[in-house]
Amino acid sequence: MKKKRVGIFGGTFNPPHIGHVGAAKAFIKAAALDKLVIMPDNLPPHKQLEGATSPIDRFVMCQRAFFNVKGAEISDFEILNGGKSYTVITLETFSNEDTELFFLCGTDMFITLKSWYNFKRIFELCTICLVRREKDDEIDEKLLNLKNEYIESFNARIIDVPVDVVDISSSEIRDSLKNRENLGYLPENVFEYIIEKELYL
Repeated sequence: MKKKRVGIFGGTFNPPHIGHVGAAKAFIKAAALDKLVIMPDNLPPHKQLEGATSPIDRFVMCQRAFFNVKGAEISDFEILNGGKSYTVITLETFSNEDTELFFLCGTDMFITLKSWYNFKRIFELCTICLVRREKDDEIDEKLLNLKNEYIESFNARIIDVPVDVVDISSSEIRDSLKNRENLGYLPENVFEYIIEKELYL
């Protein structure tokens, strides 16, 4: 029986922007996903959550940002789970005999994977899908070395997700929102929600 290919795209999405949407579409294509689960976290274990946004606000913004991405659904699993959001727990929950899991991983995440809680189990549970939203020749060699290490030491399965580069960070977007500016990086319905709820002031 053919397994269902399910992708997990987690993050703070603070706020979700066109780079996230582009990465989601590229992820679906590169991994030939049957379903993509967008997973806003409750509390990220590896970084401070900036901006006065609640998990519910980020969930609703994700609903708006990804509504037209075919095959995508927004999950409140990590939000309802409460506390810090550990990837391995999410993967364990979504894992079953009929499903093959794929996990989207940005450059920073990929570089720090060995510091994650129960990281060896993460490699067992899913295929790591590396997406780079930046162009930086200086870290090409570092990423290649890490790929080889993950594969040789932990039997990791890794694929690359080609995506058009969007040279913007969520922190830069939050800064622009203090002046209530949409620089073209936010879906319009997300920007409208931010204005309506008076977020990021």
